Amino acid sequence: MRLEHLRQRLRDLGAKPCHEQTLLRAWLQRLPLEGGASRSAPTLPAPLRQALPAIEADLGALVRLRSEHPGNDGSARLLLDLADGQTVESVLLPRDGLCVSTQVGCAVGCVFCMTGRDGLLRQLGSAEIVAQVVLARSRRPVRKVVFMGMGEPAHNMDNVLEAIESLGHEGGIGHKNLVFSTVGDRRVFERLPQGVVKPALALSLHTTRAELRERLLPKAPRIAPEELVALADDYARRTGYPVQYQWTLLEGINDGDEEVEGIVRLLGGRYGMLNLIPYNRNEGLEFQRPDWERAADMARRLHRRGILTKLRNSAGQDVEGGCGQLRARVATKPRVEVVAVAPL
Repeated sequence: MRLEHLRQRLRDLGAKPCHEQTLLRAWLQRLPLEGGASRSAPTLPAPLRQALPAIEADLGALVRLRSEHPGNDGSARLLLDLADGQTVESVLLPRDGLCVSTQVGCAVGCVFCMTGRDGLLRQLGSAEIVAQVVLARSRRPVRKVVFMGMGEPAHNMDNVLEAIESLGHEGGIGHKNLVFSTVGDRRVFERLPQGVVKPALALSLHTTRAELRERLLPKAPRIAPEELVALADDYARRTGYPVQYQWTLLEGINDGDEEVEGIVRLLGGRYGMLNLIPYNRNEGLEFQRPDWERAADMARRLHRRGILTKLRNSAGQDVEGGCGQLRARVATKPRVEVVAVAPL
């Protein structure tokens, strides 16, 4: 379901724009629909007031918690059931953050990621996306939402942007705390600047070498890393939010001297920061996680060269909760052939 469908349902019951906004704010901020509405709009049309229990039940059915997997780092991986029986994942992050999914599966096919192994199964509607935030807020505060879970947000642009606008308005989340993550798609750089709510940008870079990037992200748009960084930097300077460049560290593949030099060349002087994220091990995939000291040394070398770098631990390491792993455990489809990628 899209949020626009929900809005139309409210209009059909006699809601005015003020009623729509009040009810959406109540839902997204975990207030009772009846109580939230009565404070701000005591003259709700009778048909709308009578329909509120059914509306609340339908919203609650959009996503349901199947299982929760707490990590020692303060994170918690959530496996969620959708109304049609499909499953997606969200991640409660330390410091009031939440990572949400935007698709069931993914068409990009990153060879080190479990999510894309079955391809794209379906899009999530904007209401299903924000329902993940509502469910998470029943467990802890959520003040930041990153669109980095299952799926490529650029492939579900209309629903993702609709969710972002609602979270930035009725959801009460600061615009810079809404983070649109992408492997890089020209539509992102065309559409994001046009929105009233302009999210921060995270760009999954992973390598500075175009040939290796094509092998790691086989179905991503063929845009050279140099052009991707230039496009991202332009958006960052227009919005005032630095780009978060995401780099999954794969032992022996993208953690060597050549990449350090490439990062300095590409990101030097750019308005952004680099997140080095050691690979979250996936059973059945042949990639390895570099040891922490090797990763820390890479971060130190980049710092000394003027690149703002943070070494991050992928949430849920101790529960093997990498993106797509929980869903893979309950999936019934056969496993696809493993693809190994060696350094170029």
